[in-house]
Amino acid sequence: MPPSLYKKVGIASLIMMASVFLSRLAGLFREMAIAYIGGTKAAVDAYQVAFVIPEILNHILASGFLSVTFIPIFSQYLTDGREKEGWKIFSLIMNGFGSLLIVLILISMIFTEHLVALVAPGIKDPMVINSAVRMTRIIIPAQFFFFAGGMFMAAQFAKERFAVAALAPLVYNIGIIVGGLALGQRFGMDGFAWGVLGGAFAGNFLIQLYGAKKVGMKFEFILDFTHPELIRYIKLTLPLMIGLGMAFSTEFFFKFFGSWLPEGSIAALNYALRIMFMLVAFFGQAVGVASFPFMARLAAENQVDEMNRLLNRTLRYLSLVIPLSVLLMVLRHEVILILFQRGKFDAQATQLTASLLIFLLTGAVAFAWQTVVVRGYYAMQNTLFPAIFSTLAALMSIPVYLIGIHLMGIKGVALAISISAFAQVFLLYGIWNRKTKNIKSKRVYIFTGKMALCSIIIFFFLEIIKKYLVSFIDPATFFGSLFVSIIIGLLFAAIFAGLGFFFKIEEIGDLWGRVAKKARIAKRK
Repeated sequence: MPPSLYKKVGIASLIMMASVFLSRLAGLFREMAIAYIGGTKAAVDAYQVAFVIPEILNHILASGFLSVTFIPIFSQYLTDGREKEGWKIFSLIMNGFGSLLIVLILISMIFTEHLVALVAPGIKDPMVINSAVRMTRIIIPAQFFFFAGGMFMAAQFAKERFAVAALAPLVYNIGIIVGGLALGQRFGMDGFAWGVLGGAFAGNFLIQLYGAKKVGMKFEFILDFTHPELIRYIKLTLPLMIGLGMAFSTEFFFKFFGSWLPEGSIAALNYALRIMFMLVAFFGQAVGVASFPFMARLAAENQVDEMNRLLNRTLRYLSLVIPLSVLLMVLRHEVILILFQRGKFDAQATQLTASLLIFLLTGAVAFAWQTVVVRGYYAMQNTLFPAIFSTLAALMSIPVYLIGIHLMGIKGVALAISISAFAQVFLLYGIWNRKTKNIKSKRVYIFTGKMALCSIIIFFFLEIIKKYLVSFIDPATFFGSLFVSIIIGLLFAAIFAGLGFFFKIEEIGDLWGRVAKKARIAKRK
């Protein structure tokens, strides 16, 4: 792949990393606000359950996959110099699937009570059920804004424009925070639900409409369900509609199985998951989203070897998630206390959430890898195989969840999430390597193994240092936890930098180089 293309991927990755970092930071403040208002009480369980039906609607329309299904089609039109026809396909998809979504939204709002009973059968408290039903009805209409905004963002990505699209998750999370803090004291968790609706409208719809217009969007009110390209799009999207992707199955299973556990279990799992996903998103999601348009272009040009070079390089970089996960494992209690322990989130909630975080962080690198590996298939316009594979993997993980709950309770659910993620992504990558003859994938496995081995050593070393620190610093206080976190964090940074220097690990050197460059730019400003 030419150096100029690597540079473009790097620039796009930086834009998306900045977006993901800011949006995840806003998402972190969102979770902090939720913890302050609701803690780990039943009301927060109801709020989390209220997202299940909307998430299923989102999944049925493959709204979260619009970038990976629409971009290859639209990119082909751009490559062939037929942009006007590409916008016609854009309009056909928007009108056809948008109309279907509106119908599904209306049906879901009518039968919400029955649907909530199906997705969270373990909840028996009528007040919790009524709360979940009420918030579900508030959140459901937001799915139209996610769908339309997803189309607008996909068009921007296809035109290799990332800045405006990068604002969507940030504005969405700010909307939830504003809604929760403004209305939470009076309406409880309902305030956050209204914030979801407002944030989706502003961040995912209005701003992205502006972004799509900037890249030349030409929208028409047309419907033609017999158009060959619409049929092609449906064929690409249908497997994603009926398949159980790893992210979707994780969100569904932890709430489904969590509904059978004691009050607050769903809430605690969610807080721990958000911290793990923040790490994953900063690396995996940012790099995956940014690299996909370039992978789609290489696929359109049938440059499979170049795709594999880009994929392997990206996965080696994402393996840096392993030592960073270890840092958070060591500081699990301190991180939860600093972020959440205030308001209704007490010391007991901190202890429970911290105990789950260590099990979830074990699978962080698998989630990071998955965001990139699956996009390799999508870039080749192969959505059927990963959909079938992920569905089978999700169904086969059910016994793992059941055994986990039986042996370990709520911790078993957290461990099952990580085990399922590892099994799925390593098999998916292995099959990709066989299909594309990716002979240099061994370097990825070797590098990942080295990172894992070094991380285990770092973990035990930092645990010893932490035990020494907490012998004279009280970690049960905010400033005590903050001090311990700073000391351990600085020590980790020194070890991490040393690994890159002494063992000449290119990926670590590259990461520190980017951080140093950003620091110099900020200093000059």
